[in-house]
Amino acid sequence: MPKYTVVTMPGDGIGNQVLPESLRVLKAVGFDADYIHADIGWDCWCNQGNALPDRTIELLTRHKLGLFGAITSKPNKAAQEELKPELRGKGYVYYSPIVTMRQKFNLDICQRPCIGFPGNPLNFIRKRTDGGFDEPKIDTTVFRQGTEGMYAGIEWTNPPELVRNALNSHPKFKAFAQVPGPDIAVSVRVITRAAARRIICAAFEFAKKRKFKAVTICEKPNVVRETSGMMEETAKEVQKDYPDIQLWSTNIDAQLMWLSKNPEDYNVIVASNLFGDILSDAFAGLVGGLGFAASGNIGDEVAVFEPTHGSAPKYAELNPSIVNPIAMILSAAMMVEHVGEIDKANRIRSAVAKVVQEGKVRTYDMMRISGGSKSISQGAASTVQMTDAILAKL
Repeated sequence: MPKYTVVTMPGDGIGNQVLPESLRVLKAVGFDADYIHADIGWDCWCNQGNALPDRTIELLTRHKLGLFGAITSKPNKAAQEELKPELRGKGYVYYSPIVTMRQKFNLDICQRPCIGFPGNPLNFIRKRTDGGFDEPKIDTTVFRQGTEGMYAGIEWTNPPELVRNALNSHPKFKAFAQVPGPDIAVSVRVITRAAARRIICAAFEFAKKRKFKAVTICEKPNVVRETSGMMEETAKEVQKDYPDIQLWSTNIDAQLMWLSKNPEDYNVIVASNLFGDILSDAFAGLVGGLGFAASGNIGDEVAVFEPTHGSAPKYAELNPSIVNPIAMILSAAMMVEHVGEIDKANRIRSAVAKVVQEGKVRTYDMMRISGGSKSISQGAASTVQMTDAILAKL
């Protein structure tokens, strides 16, 4: 019997192109697993009114390990318009399936490595005063709290009377007291101390394992005083258990400015849900973009690994496929490491690094050319060719 069973969820668009490439790599590296396909995404929403079907939840509940491609996600109004006619007006509400998955299985530790591979022409460089440039070594992992914050889904347009009365009890809400209900929308940012402690502890444990000198808590406690304040307060408490690791504190706005100043100084950053989402995409932009951005969503029992890019529908129908599979392959490597197969995970990453450094095989994004049907004729590698090159290094 195979050692592992992995629930594979290609999803929408290019998810169906990159996920199979990661399975080729897993097979080549000798990862002993069965793979069970599961439905998720836009077709499920349009035809069933549920982007995350119960049968997929049951598979994840049983097998605990998931590999996820990409989804199309739209605002609820637009989503309603694409439902099958017989499902419209029956109370179906679109929710992002990956957000639902995180909350259903408490996948509260979202880990997003942003690592610059030497030789990648997309890596961040910094000009020097003598006319030359530096290419700082960026090795950053963002720990994003995955279930709370602004993504908790507690929001209203035209809040009901009970909610409106509660809001009116806060002195700061007086400025909005006369706004008509249909003209006001409210989202609630929820932070709990237990969840804050869990994600911050995960960040410190990672820093300890990698022998990094500091963990940065990135929030906005000078303005968002209660919720960001709790994150920062919890970080200070956790740091007492790690006397050899410093705690740095930055504001989210200033941190984004410092990305282009000294990004190499920040090896481990921890943040609440929305801020962590912003940070991880920003750091990914310094190391090649979303074609290199992997992530893991990790709970006590279930873990799901995914690239952070979207479904890119404009590229989904191109033949051959041109999209960069590296983010998906690195996500598979994270999954392999998560179950303890560290040597196999390192072999995958090493093969990717060798291909990038050699520079003979590059997808269109790595060549800085427009994606489209003409990119192959301009010398860009196809999705399959990039995977072939990685397999050759294995």
